[in-house]
Amino acid sequence: MHILKVIFILLEVILLFNLLIFVHELGHFLAARWRGLKIDRFAIWFGKPIWEKKINGVTWCLGTIPAGGYVALPQMASMETIEGKTEAKSDELPPISAMDKIIVAAAGPLFSLLLALTFAVLVWGIGRPVSEAETSTTIGYIYTNSPAMAAGLQVGDRILAVDGKPVSRFSGIGDTIMWRLVSSEGEEVPITVQRDGKELTLLTKPIREKTKMLERKSLKEIQILSKQTALIAAVEKNGPAALGKLQANDIIREVNGIPILNPVTVSDIIRTNANATITLKVERAGQTFETTLKPVMPEGWVENPDIPKEEKFPRLGIAWEQGGKMDVDHPNPLAQIRASVTAMASTLGAVISRKSDIGFQHLSGPVGIVRIYYRLFESEQGWRLAIWFSVVLNVNLALLNLLPIPVLDGGHITLALIEGVRRKPVNQKILNAVQTSCAVVIIGYMLFVTFFDAQDWRPWKKQAKAPELKFKAPNSEPASQKQ
Repeated sequence: MHILKVIFILLEVILLFNLLIFVHELGHFLAARWRGLKIDRFAIWFGKPIWEKKINGVTWCLGTIPAGGYVALPQMASMETIEGKTEAKSDELPPISAMDKIIVAAAGPLFSLLLALTFAVLVWGIGRPVSEAETSTTIGYIYTNSPAMAAGLQVGDRILAVDGKPVSRFSGIGDTIMWRLVSSEGEEVPITVQRDGKELTLLTKPIREKTKMLERKSLKEIQILSKQTALIAAVEKNGPAALGKLQANDIIREVNGIPILNPVTVSDIIRTNANATITLKVERAGQTFETTLKPVMPEGWVENPDIPKEEKFPRLGIAWEQGGKMDVDHPNPLAQIRASVTAMASTLGAVISRKSDIGFQHLSGPVGIVRIYYRLFESEQGWRLAIWFSVVLNVNLALLNLLPIPVLDGGHITLALIEGVRRKPVNQKILNAVQTSCAVVIIGYMLFVTFFDAQDWRPWKKQAKAPELKFKAPNSEPASQKQ
């Protein structure tokens, strides 16, 4: 079943991923048709074709390397390094104007932006699921001996700014707590919080987790989690929670009088009160009640060598709703485009900065993008999330292709502008050398990021399951509950 699930999700990913490539290249194709250019080949993926068919003078093909696509246009700048040799030679065809080259080159990014806008309209209509853990700016949990604890941050603090810049969400790229932190340039990062109606600025010293050789370098962290409702997703049969009549959609508000702003706190309280009963304040359908439960060690956990020692403590048998409460956002299409542009600009700025920890190795190539799609499709709201991510990806595809780098669309536009000013094309030998050099660099970089992407994801390998929570059938009455 696991293999079938992987195959099905990969088919969904390939379908959507290749739609993005096809639409981008369709822009070049239609613009070339309009301007009367010779079209030699329309290819999805690179490398030796595994399928090809000639229709109306154009060879349509599917390559072997799933890393993009191209439309072979002999009258444009030579791209034989990537596209292979074309049937028609550029010197045998009538020359085209610089304006024709600009129009054809710009059409691909334009179509990507139009596809992004289409997806954005869909997201506006169907909505994008957002979790409480993603949108909150309140600290819900602080790890022991963490940089956050050392700086004096407290659970319940609402973070207003990180590194002097305002924040509006916990995670993601842009004006978020995590992004402001990882993209900060100093070894010390000031964090402004609101506590008891007052604003405080505390200086944190983020740490970086150790990584192995040839792994992506870790980024800064202060080891906090956002506020997240302790919402029960399910209870295990015969577990203390089930015997105490707890059920899905119950919310744990307090444990032993301690407010719960993140489910991890519940585990900490149990761990530090081993073999003791605990009192839970529970909210159900707007009403609250208390119940006293005694955590129990799951069956077989003590003898199981695969379970770390620090995890061998009694449990309640509760599965928490990941991310806490979920909501559905309906962002304006133009706001989505603007946010995607801002996110990309922020990422490039952080990569270029010499003081930032974020480098080229932290970006993703085709394998990394497919991995993101795969993880999105695994969730219940997979298609909604995938469509939202497609907005971001298409905007990135459009803008990155407009960079004035030979081989990219922006490089073709730049060369056409130079040709328009000089009134003659760039020398073919020089052009070939520049194109080949840039192609080698880009291919090398793609291999570089693919190396890291491949380490992060192995969909064919079944992930190790968390230890199963199983409890013995009770021999006595369940714990008391008072309304």
